[in-house]
Amino acid sequence: MLSLDLTRIRRADERFERTYEPEQLTPDDAYSVVAPVALAFDIRRNKSEFHLTGTIATTLELPCSRCLEPLLWPVAASFDLRYQPLARNVGEGELEVHEDDLSTAFYQNDAIDLELLMKEQFQLALPMKPLCAGDCQGLCPVCGTNLNRGACTCTRTWEDPRLAALKALKH
Repeated sequence: MLSLDLTRIRRADERFERTYEPEQLTPDDAYSVVAPVALAFDIRRNKSEFHLTGTIATTLELPCSRCLEPLLWPVAASFDLRYQPLARNVGEGELEVHEDDLSTAFYQNDAIDLELLMKEQFQLALPMKPLCAGDCQGLCPVCGTNLNRGACTCTRTWEDPRLAALKALKH
């Protein structure tokens, strides 16, 4: 596990900079890390709370959502997170989530899980619908041919089978 040992943070303000190789990260189903990950942040400590402000940069490989061909996605993201010790839920009922709560994460055993931090930032950097090109033709829904590489002879007209009875009345 890639983690930041919080017991080593002695001053109120410190700088953290590391580069991680893709092999050091646990693989993810949605993407592959294909370049070293540069992680740099400033740490501000206030008792048991830690404020991390920094950047992350790498390149991810993910499939195009239309043709499934791999595409490279550069990531250069900044983050501003507050870490608090993990506490058990002591309240009852519903709680209102404040905007500050959305940038709050939790640590336990005096360590911040840096791999989790990196993976969260990767997920936030991913596009909703990754495309290898704006004019990607995708795959043929009948035979699966990549239409960017060549055409197929499939007929792509679809008739709703629920309307077959109405079509029979028309004739």
